[in-house]
Amino acid sequence: MILGSSSFGNDMAPARSFSFPKTRRLTTASEYERVKHEGVTRRGKLLMLNAAPMENSRPWRVGFVTSRRVGGAVVRNRVRRRLREIVRQNQHALRGGFWMVLVARPDAANASYQQLEHEWLRLARRASILL
Repeated sequence: MILGSSSFGNDMAPARSFSFPKTRRLTTASEYERVKHEGVTRRGKLLMLNAAPMENSRPWRVGFVTSRRVGGAVVRNRVRRRLREIVRQNQHALRGGFWMVLVARPDAANASYQQLEHEWLRLARRASILL
């Protein structure tokens, strides 16, 4: 075997990437405000989803909000990590050209990963952002 060559050959199809780069996240307050004012809101027991179609924005983008009402820093970070992972795992089912903001409600602090994922998928279907 030659160094640097792959033992898998070239006949394997490339795997779909599940990376979640920072370019896929909303980062400025003005972006969050734009989604809030131009989009639709879907509310659930654990989460609130704001989604807005964006012209000239091919990939979807998402932002996460976990206020102090959710809990202390450790709890808020855990909820945020879970939400990021849920979106990352389901990213290939999302339609392009949408910006979303996921807001964690206080009950999200005690919810399991499966409960959060079920709620997010339900809200995303209601907002028509899934393929």
